[in-house]
Formats: sequence, C-alpha cells, structure tokens
Amino acid sequence: MSEKIYCIKLKCELEKLDKPPFPGNRGMYIWNNISKNAWEDWLKQQTILINEKRLNLADIKSRKYLKEQMEIFLFNETKE
Repeated sequence: MSEKIYCIKLKCELEKLDKPPFPGNRGMYIWNNISKNAWEDWLKQQTILINEKRLNLADIKSRKYLKEQMEIFLFNETKE
C-alpha cells in the first residue's frame, strides 16, 4: 500500500509521490506536502502553459516563469 500524506493543495489525505520531483529543499517540500494527484494536475497545467505560451525550456526566462506558475498552482503563492 502506498504511503499517504495530507496534501496542502487538495486539503485531504492522499497518496504520496513515489520520490521527490526534483532535487533540493523545494523538491523535498513538495514530496512531503503535495499528493500524487495534485502533482499530476500540475503536470497537466504545465503542459498547457508550455503549449499556449510557446515556452522554450532551453530559455532561462521560460523555466523561471514555469517555476513561478508551479508555486502559484501548488501553494497559492504570488511573487511580490
């Protein structure tokens, strides 16, 4: 049986991601606080953003934009 966590995005107990989505503190924070369901929702939203905004992931500005959008989507955080 998969480990469950309280997902701060979906506000309920759900299945945990199999591993951190990326290295570092933010990856660990996501792994411990965001469910597999919420992460899959983000991946769908990320694909929409990449396609609609025609983002080039080789461009640092595009990657920064996606990171900011991920923070907003998962944590309802806005950049000041």
